[in-house]
Amino acid sequence: MLNSKPLAVMLADLRDERAATVPFPPGETRFSLARTRRFAEDPLPMLLEAYERFGPVFTLRVLHSNVVFMLGPEANHYMTVSHASNFSWRESHFRDLIGLMGDGLLTIDGEFHRRSRLIMLPAFHREHVAASLDAIVHETTRALDDLVPGARVDLYAWTRRLAVRVAMRALFGVDPDGPQARSIDAAVLFEEALAFYASDYFLRVLRGPRTPWARMQSAARKLDTLIYAEISRRRATGERGSDILSLLLDAHDEQDNTLSDLQIRDEVMTLLFAGHDTTTSTVSFMFYELAHNPEIVARLLAEQDARIPDVRSTPSSDSLRPVIGGELPELEMVLDETLRKYPPAWIGPRRSIEPFEFEGHTVPARAFVNYCSWASHHLPDVFEQPEEFRPERFTAEAAAALPKGAYVPFGGGSRTCIGMRFGQLEVRTIATLILSRCTLSLPEDFRLSIRQMPTISPKGGLPTIVRPRAASVTLAILAAG
Repeated sequence: MLNSKPLAVMLADLRDERAATVPFPPGETRFSLARTRRFAEDPLPMLLEAYERFGPVFTLRVLHSNVVFMLGPEANHYMTVSHASNFSWRESHFRDLIGLMGDGLLTIDGEFHRRSRLIMLPAFHREHVAASLDAIVHETTRALDDLVPGARVDLYAWTRRLAVRVAMRALFGVDPDGPQARSIDAAVLFEEALAFYASDYFLRVLRGPRTPWARMQSAARKLDTLIYAEISRRRATGERGSDILSLLLDAHDEQDNTLSDLQIRDEVMTLLFAGHDTTTSTVSFMFYELAHNPEIVARLLAEQDARIPDVRSTPSSDSLRPVIGGELPELEMVLDETLRKYPPAWIGPRRSIEPFEFEGHTVPARAFVNYCSWASHHLPDVFEQPEEFRPERFTAEAAAALPKGAYVPFGGGSRTCIGMRFGQLEVRTIATLILSRCTLSLPEDFRLSIRQMPTISPKGGLPTIVRPRAASVTLAILAAG
């Protein structure tokens, strides 16, 4: 994939499409530059409109190729669980991510994916995730020094820097203030690399100097410098810890085969990306919604004061133990509703292996097929008034009543996000510590615009105004408005 020629790949896509032995589902299949640009800039309303017109499976031509979209609970379950073996991630429209991630857990399929996941699962067992709380609390407490009353802070940028430091410490086992880590700005480099997906579709097919692809490759090489240096140091010294890098260095299969430096690099790069990008988006969208819902902030503060009163005076892993197991129901519902309305991994790109039928329509082999959690989470026949932010959708009773496949912010089946527990713990902890320190409001003229890269995020960041923490329901409402 790194050496493939984009135009040749596009021609191969068109040949596969013309070789289809069964029809595509109904939809809009003529080339349209306007449709392509609209999908790049604002896909959610476009997908919801197509769902209303064509039903849960439809075809849209995006740039050069037909793309089949499958929306709704049954579609999500079909693609991620019951018929997952008929779909390949590696040949999907996100295949260019291989240029950054390599052959990590995100970009591989089949038996290779199954074996790789088995090797990595122990690092994400509940006890290992709980052990990372110290690193999350340490880094968040340090970052909170920037959130002083009266300050104006881009919460998106603030959280990205924090989440990269947490990922480096907890997943990679590297001191973010050490000499190697200080030599590069990992947060900026990831932003530069992922900007490839914010560029115009037509620019993404270009290669050569000063193209989006070249900038992504340049950022990846700089990140590689840090990763390979740490791999080399660990191999030379034998130093190990509780981080994922230590596990990968010692991992082996039944034939005692170990991982090469390249394989370890690819998994570490994937985890550094996934371990900070989704957290950054989720925290940003959560506080965007809280700024518009002071009554929810009041409930969160009341819960915090009742269940973890020591967190304000002595923020520590001990005072935050209830956060580990999701023992703060108000916060848990706010997190779940944030992930419903703004699932960071908003689309599940796949390519079909064999022809299949779904809801009375055929889909050819080698077709691009996507499920979309963002659109599925906004279907009014599944979630009433989906544009409203309603944490009560996720009371125990309401969540249990959701159809299978209705709520898929972390994917499903064998490709369920392996770092799900870690990400949830990180977001809960960051949100709890921010709420213990201050209240965040938005400038009156701010209007949210969403950018689609591999993850969704606030376009242009999230400007916030820091105010003192409210001490009661009344003060919470006043501080927010």
